[in-house]
Amino acid sequence: MSVLEEFDDESPESLHRGVQSVDRAITVLKILARRGATGVSDIAEEMGVHKSTASRLLASLDQGGLVQQNSERGKYQLGLEILRLANAIPGRLSLVHEARPVLEALADKYKETVNLAVLRSNYAVNVDQAMGPSSLATHDWIGSLTPLHATSSGKVLLAGLTSEQRLQILKQTRMPAQTAKTITSRQKLEQQLLEIAAAGYATVYEEFEIGLNAIAAPVHDHIGAVIGSVSISGPSFRFKPEEVPGLVEDLKQAGHDISARMGYAVE
Repeated sequence: MSVLEEFDDESPESLHRGVQSVDRAITVLKILARRGATGVSDIAEEMGVHKSTASRLLASLDQGGLVQQNSERGKYQLGLEILRLANAIPGRLSLVHEARPVLEALADKYKETVNLAVLRSNYAVNVDQAMGPSSLATHDWIGSLTPLHATSSGKVLLAGLTSEQRLQILKQTRMPAQTAKTITSRQKLEQQLLEIAAAGYATVYEEFEIGLNAIAAPVHDHIGAVIGSVSISGPSFRFKPEEVPGLVEDLKQAGHDISARMGYAVE
């Protein structure tokens, strides 16, 4: 009997068995996603079920194309049908929609302005914003085009590109100084981008605008590419990002949370 056939009998006992089978089938898929090609015995051991139960689940999933046996001593791996189903998801996800509750939670906790930005035409474009309750957080950044080399969001987006892609963009934009603190040396910027990629966040202290500090973290899509950034900004007299307890960790977690909503398997 297949997993789905267990729902044919609508008795409470049969429905319970059917739900249990679905739960177990999902667990099998998660194990294969995490471990790659895996044998029946190993799957049964991790699930805490008899080998025959695991074998029956795998046979049902194999029939539906969700798993397949490879040539390595009959081990199982995820099937092509999983890829087809997964590829249908990204196009249905809206970055703004998925990020909104995360932005609002950050703005509420840290009382500053939180922005979501994406890369468009060599600029960081703010596509959504959550305002902190501070009376000074009144600037509407939505739709604003901000320079990549002088903003925290821009640096995060640059760090997610290849060196060749960055070179092409920076040749066109020429890295003009926005303030006396703006980095205008490509060599110095490249070194900073390496540090940003390793740390998982970027900060700017009055590089884009005098009196404004900001910090940003990346957002990834289902294949791990950087598709956006989430940032927090505030007046420099009170907002020094790396000195705010818990802020760096919370911002990076926000990036992870939005990424997970976009289908990225955050480790």
